[in-house]
Amino acid sequence: MSVGLNLDAVRFDKDSGTVVVVAQDAVTGSVLMVANADREALECTVETGEMHYRSRTRGLWRKGATSGNVQRVVSLTLDCDGDTVLARVISAGPACHTGAVSCFDESAAPNVWSALAATIALRHATMKEESGADAEPALRENGKKSPSYTRELLVDRNLRLKKIGEESAELVTTCADGDAARSTEEAADLIYHVGVALEAVGSSLDDVARVLLERSLKK
Repeated sequence: MSVGLNLDAVRFDKDSGTVVVVAQDAVTGSVLMVANADREALECTVETGEMHYRSRTRGLWRKGATSGNVQRVVSLTLDCDGDTVLARVISAGPACHTGAVSCFDESAAPNVWSALAATIALRHATMKEESGADAEPALRENGKKSPSYTRELLVDRNLRLKKIGEESAELVTTCADGDAARSTEEAADLIYHVGVALEAVGSSLDDVARVLLERSLKK
């Protein structure tokens, strides 16, 4: 954990003795929740590597102590005024008491990968709701096309794997040519097709980002 937090630099409120803490998903960039913490809570957070907060009703509490939805700390940083802490965390489950992932609207993912993964997942869910898991293969057998390219890829394993191979080859070629603009475009195409393939097997670009984050924390 890279804390980077000097507790002596934190400007705790003179009346409550607390500071505002904004918990952010370290993988997706989504803001999960906002709570308060006093010096003791931050000390416990640094010592244990898991988020602790302070509230008027619950006193000192560890996030997930009851629900199991603990928040493992990746980093703690102060804002320019020293009166707000940004906590980048890996959450074991929903952050909101309602059972939602975030206490805020999750429709606008700030991370480009997460937004793409969410869009692909929505296409997949809609496909299943509208036509059932086995309906679209029947459409193909009758010579009918899927209403969207993403759905077509999700249904046709051979097509999506073929496209990953094609896009990979095109990226290799443009990189070999030293063409930065085309390489960027081809990389974007490859990432999209990889995202669809991951969704089809029950994974996602967010899961890839999570693995990369975990690996970076081990170095």
